[in-house]
Parts: sequence; structure tokens; C-alpha cells
Amino acid sequence: MAEKKSHSSPEWFRLDNAGILFPGQNTRNWSNIFRFSIEMKEKIDPDVLKQALENIMPRFPAFNVRLRKGLFWYYLEKNPVKVPKVSPDIKNPCYRVKFKESDRFLFRVYYHGNHIAVDLFHAVSDGYGNSRFVCTLAAEYLRLKGHNIPSGGFVKNIREIPPSAELADDFPKYANSKAKASITDKHVYHPTGTKLSKHMVNMTCGIMSFDEIHSLAKAKGVTVTEFFAAIMLDIHCRKQLQETRRLKEVSVQIPINLRNVYPSETMRNFSICLMVKVDPNFGEYSFDELLQQVALQLRLARDEKKINATISKHVRIERNPFLKFLPLPVKNVSLNVATLVGAEQTTSVYLSNLGEVKLPDEMVPFIEKVLFVPGPGIRTAARCGIASFNGKLIFTIANCYEENDIEREFFTTLVKMGVHVKIESNRE
Repeated sequence: MAEKKSHSSPEWFRLDNAGILFPGQNTRNWSNIFRFSIEMKEKIDPDVLKQALENIMPRFPAFNVRLRKGLFWYYLEKNPVKVPKVSPDIKNPCYRVKFKESDRFLFRVYYHGNHIAVDLFHAVSDGYGNSRFVCTLAAEYLRLKGHNIPSGGFVKNIREIPPSAELADDFPKYANSKAKASITDKHVYHPTGTKLSKHMVNMTCGIMSFDEIHSLAKAKGVTVTEFFAAIMLDIHCRKQLQETRRLKEVSVQIPINLRNVYPSETMRNFSICLMVKVDPNFGEYSFDELLQQVALQLRLARDEKKINATISKHVRIERNPFLKFLPLPVKNVSLNVATLVGAEQTTSVYLSNLGEVKLPDEMVPFIEKVLFVPGPGIRTAARCGIASFNGKLIFTIANCYEENDIEREFFTTLVKMGVHVKIESNRE
């Protein structure tokens, strides 16, 4: 193996256009943390995992940071600590980030049995970045165990100098629309239930065949994401009809990876959320009608010009002279108020599909499955993460309530459609 070249990374850099929101929203009640994990076919050795983490950290300067306060903005600074600690997994995955803990790193590395998991604060990166980080960590772990694992797919080459493009904030680079996009939404329906303690989550995973799901979706003329979104809309619409006569809109928020729209290599945030909504006041929707609504709305929203109008709007807000030079404590208060008024209030279901996790052929025999887990919300009973690997699709629901009726309805619906589903959960 070639000797690793020396390189340097910036001592500090600004948060990207999406990341600037998250530090101010980080409160005792909510923190934008999400998890990507890999289940191996052998028990994890924590000492080897720690060495693997040390080996890959220079390749990921976007992760080797701590958060600092400026007069007007937070910013990211190179962390003088070489590597974060590796810890046994915890009962409350995705619990809130505390900026002074974990040697100020903004991610946490856990192991349990055969699992490697990384909980990441969204200010650092999105699902694309975290999945590449964890897959590269798992690959280096296997190398240290004596296996010949090349780079490729989601596994980065840790012997190469990190390209400067991976540290870029690509939102302003591609924002060129003069259109005035709307970024406000109505408050929508949320199921109610018995709240768990703060930063606790009930996590339920449905493991199924990707081909079975893909065949069902294809027969309906929709994508897998659109198919799942319609099921969730159907469940929430029917649930609301049973609970109240005063009906609100039901919505599904779906992040999309902008690297599939623009030629970007960034390892930082580069995604936006699209919203699909139906209003039950127009009448009861059949499942096929919901499929049609989801497909039409998402395909219209995915239009590049509409996407560009949205990211241009966000960049203009960031550059607004009044907001730009507003003192940071005032910005934080404003963000907290905006989070209370908006955020989950406008989202019934959050559904993020990471897609197929691609690993080198030499690595595949050592991996059982992968999980993509959104952190718990404050009001949302269905924050859903989807990832596929080696023919398996894993659909994970993070629920902030004790009740499990959303999960039960969702997976029961799939079983009735002929899908074989294996359930795993952290519920006792």
C-alpha cells in the first residue's frame, strides 16, 4: 500500500448554508442528530475500531472540527484533539449534542456486538457525508483485521489528499435564481400519544427484500420513496379522521441529495427538503389517489429551476445585511422561536431515503446490513430512515411516543401487500 501523503486542512471555516441553522436550534428539547450504522458479521473489537478511527480522520477534515462562537455567527474550527473516543452504545441513540462533551467533537462513535454506529450533528454534514465516513471506518477496521479491502463506492481512499471541493459550501455556488420561492407552510396534523423522556426514542426497523418493494412500486408507476410516502400519508389521514372532525393538512417531508442535481463533491451539507401535502377537507383519498398526489407533487418539486429558487432564497436570507450582522445571541433566540413556530409544526412525517449503499465487492461478505436512523422529534411519531444494501431494504421509524400504532400500521400494510418483513426494535 502506498505511503499516505501529508496534507493540511483549514484551521477554521464557516458553517454551510444549511448547517448555520442547527447550532441555534440545539436546545434541551431537540437536537438535529442522526445515525448511520453498519452491522458486521463478527463482534467488534473496540481497540481495533479506535485505531481505524485514528487512521481515517485525516481523510475527513470536515468531521475533524469543533464548534466555536463568533460575534455574529458560529463557525467550525479544526479540533486539536486527534480523535474522539470510541464508546459502548447507549439506550438513547441520537441524543442531543452538547458542544463541550466528547472533546468537543460533533459526532460520537459507538459499538455494540457486531455494530458500528456514528451519531452526527447535522451542522457538520448530511446523510451522504455520514454514510461515507462510517463505510470508510468499517473498511479500515476490516483492513486492520487482516482483510484486503480497496476503496470504492461509499469507501473513501484514505491515502489520498482530501480534495478542497469536499470542504466547499456548494449552496451559494449554484444559487443563481431570481425567482421568489415560498418557504413557509401551514401547521399540519400530528398524532398524539404518551411522550417519552427528552431525547429518548423508540426505534423500530423493518427488514425486507428490496426487489419485493421495488416490484410493488414499479407496478404502481412510482418510485420506492413515493410508495412509502403514500403509505404514511394514508395512515395519518385515516388516523386523523378517527380522532377529530377539525381536519388539518397531512404532510411528508422528504430530503433530496443535491449532488444528484448539481456536480458537487462536498462532504458537508448539500440537500434540501421537499414537501408533499394532502388536505383531507377535500374528501377521503384512496391509496391510489395518494400515490398519484405524491408522484405529481414530488416530480414537480424536483424541477431544477424550482430547486434553485429554493436554495437561492436560503442564500439570500443568509446574506441579508440585517441578519448577517445581528449579534449571535439574538440570532439564537430568533431561531428558537422560528423552530417552535415552524419546523415539525409543518411536518407530519419525515422520510429520508439514503438509497443503495455501495461497497467494494471484497467488503460485502463481511457486512450483514446497514441502518439509517433520523433522530427523534418533539411531535413526530414517524421520522423514517431508509437504506438498502445487498438486496435488503431496512426501513427505520424513530418515534418519540410510547405508542407504536404508526409502526404497526405501516409494517402490517406491507405484509398485507405480500412483503415479507422482519421486525427489530429497541422497545422492551
